[in-house]
Amino acid sequence: MRYEGPIYRPPSEADSLLIQATVGCPHNKCSFCMVYKKGPAYRVRPVQEICEDLDEGLRQYGDAIKTLFFPAGNTIAMPTTDLAAICRYAKKIFPHLERITIYGSSQYIVKKGLEDLKKLRESGLSRIHVGMESGDDEVLRRVKKGTIAAEQIEAGRMVVEAGMELSEYVVLGLGGCDRTTQHALATAEALSAIQPHFVRLRTLVPKTNTLLLHQINKGRFQLLSPHRVLEETKIIIQNMHCRTLLISDHYTNYINLAGSLPKDRDRLLREIEEALTRDEDQFRAFFVGTQ
Repeated sequence: MRYEGPIYRPPSEADSLLIQATVGCPHNKCSFCMVYKKGPAYRVRPVQEICEDLDEGLRQYGDAIKTLFFPAGNTIAMPTTDLAAICRYAKKIFPHLERITIYGSSQYIVKKGLEDLKKLRESGLSRIHVGMESGDDEVLRRVKKGTIAAEQIEAGRMVVEAGMELSEYVVLGLGGCDRTTQHALATAEALSAIQPHFVRLRTLVPKTNTLLLHQINKGRFQLLSPHRVLEETKIIIQNMHCRTLLISDHYTNYINLAGSLPKDRDRLLREIEEALTRDEDQFRAFFVGTQ
């Protein structure tokens, strides 16, 4: 298999075969992300090359392949005919394949449209991981996400209507101290409107060589303390009205929350309240230095 540039995958794809379909990210402007900033530039790999790498995966792992993830940062932006072709080929050669997944930002999902999403589902694409980050338009503007809440909702509903599983990612603390409540309430409202299958929590950790870290060092962005992150999490869970699996499967989070909503809402809130009784210095500290 051949890889170019950074290759990232969600924790839930830890056991998946990774076959690169696109290089880089076509947006690549988010102020908190450093993954693709140094290149290479976004491009779509030729279908023939991707299929050759799928053949190599078959040679190396054979019938063991049950899940497949196509990096890189926004594979949904790939032409529908190309993405459908590699999904069909994967289903053809891997007899026990149960899931094919990709990353996809809301603006590119909306550009794809419902009919193309349905074509992709018929071709074998079964789950899309979407970085919502926030449902607050002001936060989205500040972090240069390139979308708004209404478009996030439209995209999420499209994925669900097309028959695919949807994982929505939320970044706790992304609004900073001045917009923590707005960020939490608007995010809960957007998730309630979408009704995703999974909601996955991440806590903001500033990355080197990012605009956000520069803003922090200049005093233009104030990070939340561990307790304030937990309070923000509580607001989201209290105000999120959808049937979904809430998962915090990431090293950045202060506590590991996992449950089914609405069934486990009270338990999850109790776990947050228990964590809030601990001194803040008991939580892992994330170092923030200068660039």
